[in-house]
Amino acid sequence: MSVAGTNTAPEGRGARRAPVSGYGDQAGLDPDQLPDGLVVADAHGRVVRFNAAAARITAVRAADALGQPLEKALPLEDLEGRRWWQLTDPYGGLAIRVGQPERNLLLPGGREVLVCARYIRAEPLGPVQRVVVSLRDTEARRRTERSHAELIATVAHELRSPLTSVKGFTATLLAKWERFTDDQKRLMLETVDADADRVTRLIAELLDISRIDSGRLEVRRQPVDIGAAVSRHIQAYVAAGQPADRFLLRIEQPLPALWADPDKIDQVLSNLIENAVRHGEGTVTMDVTPCASPREGEETGTSVTVSDEGPGIPEESMNRVFTRFWRGSKRGGTGLGLYIVKGIVEAHGGTITVGRAQSGGAEFRFTLPVAAPAYLA
Repeated sequence: MSVAGTNTAPEGRGARRAPVSGYGDQAGLDPDQLPDGLVVADAHGRVVRFNAAAARITAVRAADALGQPLEKALPLEDLEGRRWWQLTDPYGGLAIRVGQPERNLLLPGGREVLVCARYIRAEPLGPVQRVVVSLRDTEARRRTERSHAELIATVAHELRSPLTSVKGFTATLLAKWERFTDDQKRLMLETVDADADRVTRLIAELLDISRIDSGRLEVRRQPVDIGAAVSRHIQAYVAAGQPADRFLLRIEQPLPALWADPDKIDQVLSNLIENAVRHGEGTVTMDVTPCASPREGEETGTSVTVSDEGPGIPEESMNRVFTRFWRGSKRGGTGLGLYIVKGIVEAHGGTITVGRAQSGGAEFRFTLPVAAPAYLA
């Protein structure tokens, strides 16, 4: 292997130059370009490769590691404090061994890393000619695990309240049905129904996040009249008691034909309009306009802007609006809605941004490209 800018210790006469974990000299790849740490020891257990990522992860300079015994250049212990190289004995033991699977090990100072090893032999069952070690920092995995734990804790907390209410009211009704008037029964059942809807929404959010994170969010495209969809949401709020003059809908015609998932677009509109109504002030303005498409090679797309006249979102918070659990100041809910909105819009090939409206309030704008039924996520 050609290693630009990396010294190589003597390997001994007649030693076989084996490809390093699939990267041969023909590839012309500099090991320092690899995202993971790469450490290679020769047939004598001396380090002959120590790339930049390995130096960063271990805090050991490549110049200090090259030529050193593997167990000295890379002193590793398992989580029980046992020395890993003595435990695994890569140059001894059974000749059928091909390596070590990835596992968590400790560097000096207790820093945890993911380590796997491959034993390269000149011939089957022959002596080990190379030990190739891959190192990965665990910080990214830990962040993911913390995020998942926080998600579970948040959803569990949000589920506890409505489920407690449902259980309490149903148990009371079953035990004391005859003691309540019809109006009291109706009130209890309406509360149970509302709490059941809340639980259903929370479960749907959890499923949406799972699909977004795994890239499995399905988009079933159909013709969508986006102007009519926005109008339906406005009418629902007016029917629920909001004054009609609080909403202003402006549609610029002609709009391009839009193929999208109507249920998911309704979910996006519902979240954005609800945020504007609940957390904003004054008139909620919705602009539906044709625009340049974010997809290269397409001439037009459809843009929807939802803005209000409230205090808006602080500048320092705007880069966190679409992250998990962002609620802003004095906001309730799980903080997952805008994260899901962003995932839905991007699954359609669109973009979404947040900014400050001319009135000073928050302004959310999402753009969907022109598409056809063949474009399925």
